[in-house]
Amino acid sequence: MSVYPLDQNLIERYQKEGAVLVKGMFAEWVDEICDGIEHNMREPGIYAAENVTKADTGRFFDDYCNWTRIPQFEKIIKQSQAASVAARLMASESVQIFHDHVLVKEPGTSKPTPWHQDSPYYFVDGMQNVSFWCPVDSVKDATLRCVAGSHLWDKPVMPVKWLAEDQFYPDAEQFQSVPDPDAQNMLVREWEMEPGDVVAFHYRTLHGARGNNTNTRRRAFSLRFVGDDARYISRQGKTSPPFPGHNMRDGDRLREDWFPVVYRA
Repeated sequence: MSVYPLDQNLIERYQKEGAVLVKGMFAEWVDEICDGIEHNMREPGIYAAENVTKADTGRFFDDYCNWTRIPQFEKIIKQSQAASVAARLMASESVQIFHDHVLVKEPGTSKPTPWHQDSPYYFVDGMQNVSFWCPVDSVKDATLRCVAGSHLWDKPVMPVKWLAEDQFYPDAEQFQSVPDPDAQNMLVREWEMEPGDVVAFHYRTLHGARGNNTNTRRRAFSLRFVGDDARYISRQGKTSPPFPGHNMRDGDRLREDWFPVVYRA
């Protein structure tokens, strides 16, 4: 398999801004991803959620941690170039899969994805990580939005529950309140995307997404990877994903039987 071309400027921009567009990275895998998403929606996993209230319109479905039971997702993880691209963006010798995530906004879904960082929800500490967000529908309005440089902020943003939009953990002192990037004139990166394009972003990058007020679906597939410096860190309560019974302690590398190494330089 040929090495997916990554411009050095793109790698440096990822390190600096925490989010970049990788054109066509999954272009050859769009049909496989579509099949996997439909499989996931027909047979939701234990973490599947509906994220609209009675005040919202449409449907916002998400689910994660299904790659071990959905063959299409496992094939993408193990046979695509995602892991090697992750290694170069993270500047890591090794890559472990953390989890997959499906997010579907049906036509006319008013609910935006709230601004958040992924890192506070996770039990992962370290700077070598990356999320890949790939739509399988053309995206012009229901875009992913990332605040440039927010992965380097000193204080993490308070994680919120998507449906209720209240705080995720009981103690708020260690977090800053969720900012309003538009009102505060922050540098927000967002891109029009075609099926197979990928936004690569850091776990600590503040991001959200617009509602889908179009007449077409917005289906997206994400993969989350970690690198050499990833270590387990305990949080105030149950993390998301929770991975119950993992038996890891602070400072441990993520156990490879649950989070396999999918690339070594």
